[in-house]
Amino acid sequence: MKNLTSLITSLIMIMVFLMTTGCFQGRPSSKEPIHLNPNMDHQEKYRPQAESNYFEDGATMRPIVEGTVARGQLKDDTQYYYGKDSEGNFIKTFPSQIELNMALLRRGQERFGIYCSPCHGAIGNGRGIVVEKGMVPPPSFHSDSIRVYPTGRVFDVITNGIRNMPPYKYQIPENDRWAIIAYFKALQRSQNATLQDVPQSERGSL
Repeated sequence: MKNLTSLITSLIMIMVFLMTTGCFQGRPSSKEPIHLNPNMDHQEKYRPQAESNYFEDGATMRPIVEGTVARGQLKDDTQYYYGKDSEGNFIKTFPSQIELNMALLRRGQERFGIYCSPCHGAIGNGRGIVVEKGMVPPPSFHSDSIRVYPTGRVFDVITNGIRNMPPYKYQIPENDRWAIIAYFKALQRSQNATLQDVPQSERGSL
């Protein structure tokens, strides 16, 4: 019985030792680990920007295959993604999936305050804080030439920039661009309103 107990104890100690030494695989060390079964620990592969003798240009990184589109990046809705119709003309209204409501206007107001007001000012008159510091002032949103911009053209300007204005397609998602345009239109209406725009019940308070 004593011999059996000693045998069991020895086996347990050997198992604990093997399990403990197995945990050391992969820890930082100057020595290569010993693998009885290397599996895929040492597989041949190219690293980014490494040299290659296989391709003619000597580079491992390959150009994107012409005509391919990454998953989730097929922008086939030209009205929503580009502000244009199927013939390439700027659309005059909002895309069908944009619902004009107060939530959209509040979102547009918030994004406008972050991205647009530093140059264009809080009311879009082209007198933002950077203009006060010496930057060339942008045109007022309330000028006759800009008030007649089609909605799609405003989207295109935000997306691709114009003159001194940089493109914002990398910072502002499409839905937020449309939200900004909704607020942009509200600003234009507020600064160019007439008595006819005020409900009859409210005109007495003016």
